[in-house]
Amino acid sequence: MTTVPEYSEIERLRDAIDHAWQIAHDFGLDPFPTHFELVPATIMYEFASYLLPGRFSHWTYGKAYYRQKMQYDFGLSKIYEMVVNTNPSYAFLMDMNNMLQNTFVAAHVFGHTDFFKNNAYFQHTSRRMIDKVSIHAERIAKYEFDHGKAEVERFLDAALSIQEHVDYNLFLRSDDPPSHEKKEEKLKERTSEYDDLWGLEKKAKQAEEERDTYQLKPVKFPEKPEKDILLFLIRHSPVLQTWQRDILEIVRHEWLYFVPQMQTKVMNEGWASLWHSRIMRQLGDESVISNSEIIEFAQLHSGVLSPSRVSLNPYYLGFKMLEDIERRWDSPTTEEQEKFGRKPGMGRKKIFEVREMDNDVSFLRNYLTEDLVKDLDLYLYKKEGDEWVIVEKNWEKVRDGIVASMTNFNQPYLVVDNGDYRGNRELYIKHLFEGQELDLVYAEKTLQYVYLCWGRPVHLETTYDGKRILLSYDGERNSKSTLEK
Repeated sequence: MTTVPEYSEIERLRDAIDHAWQIAHDFGLDPFPTHFELVPATIMYEFASYLLPGRFSHWTYGKAYYRQKMQYDFGLSKIYEMVVNTNPSYAFLMDMNNMLQNTFVAAHVFGHTDFFKNNAYFQHTSRRMIDKVSIHAERIAKYEFDHGKAEVERFLDAALSIQEHVDYNLFLRSDDPPSHEKKEEKLKERTSEYDDLWGLEKKAKQAEEERDTYQLKPVKFPEKPEKDILLFLIRHSPVLQTWQRDILEIVRHEWLYFVPQMQTKVMNEGWASLWHSRIMRQLGDESVISNSEIIEFAQLHSGVLSPSRVSLNPYYLGFKMLEDIERRWDSPTTEEQEKFGRKPGMGRKKIFEVREMDNDVSFLRNYLTEDLVKDLDLYLYKKEGDEWVIVEKNWEKVRDGIVASMTNFNQPYLVVDNGDYRGNRELYIKHLFEGQELDLVYAEKTLQYVYLCWGRPVHLETTYDGKRILLSYDGERNSKSTLEK
């Protein structure tokens, strides 16, 4: 049974959140309107495992739920906040947290919702995603009724196994997003949220026509390597049924929604941490929170920003970098004033500019300085035998190594190189090897899933143990062969 906080405590929390909202605006933040809900731990961990409330069901989400819930029950980890990038934004507070903890979370949330609203990489995301994922869930539930739950789950397994392999740069390419005029046309033609579903039969027909064209013309298919494997399957698979094509569309659409959050993890968490610290200090100055609660907040803040010995803490790194940027632009050296035209006192303006224009790669590339690398004791390491050893402390190589680990979100960079391999409609995927080997067992299983979507033999070229190899699946068995250099 859930314990309901006393009425006075809820009222005090509301008052503190209202004050925090006003302080955020006074500091210059411009967050989305934010709706807060108090929920029990079970609901918080359910939302966290699904990433969005109302998403379609799948066993992987249940697995994530029980893992996170077990860690919470044993005191190993605790989720303090979850906020959704929508307009208005929705944030969930855990009812077992005290007033100070939830006020701290709310102040952190205002940093996130300001970032969601104003960062360039979030401008293409849907601000009504909760509604959309609910519609997606309804469609998938209908497919389960029509085709059987086991069959739909089997196909979902295939779709989710390759969901990361989309082209998240497509919004930057002029030939992919519709022009302003085309957008207006689409809005005029739009009649319901199901319009994308009605268009699937048309897409299937276009795919069939394109296949016939490629059979007639001896041209490379695709003409250049295609990074968006999901989109390639949606457009060109010769075997997908309409409902399967729709599931791939749903999985791809939802994954692309999360891409900006992965592109800006360090910045986003650093920005929220910077402003929760300032908002909470201001709440203390205004006596909205007591002296003892200020001390409790300091302990919470220290825990969130505690550096890790084995991995980067995005809260800590982002917070320290933003503070450093603000300090350097507030007090530029004489050389910086003369060379770059910097004027003292421009720190606040500069961090707001960075918040608007950058993602993690450009943020780290441009603002992770030699002094910061040394002060934060950053280095590169790798496992040798049973021990982790430091392999690099040169600040530029450390910076470049961190940036490289964030490129493509540390996922293998795969492209469709040939959709008509051997002239037999076989699918040839190439791993653009960057030093990180694939897990061959996982890769072989994933090829089976890709075969389910393509319907013809599939191949994956990669590098393993210093050799170029080709993994293949023909519908019955996996095979592996060595390629000539």
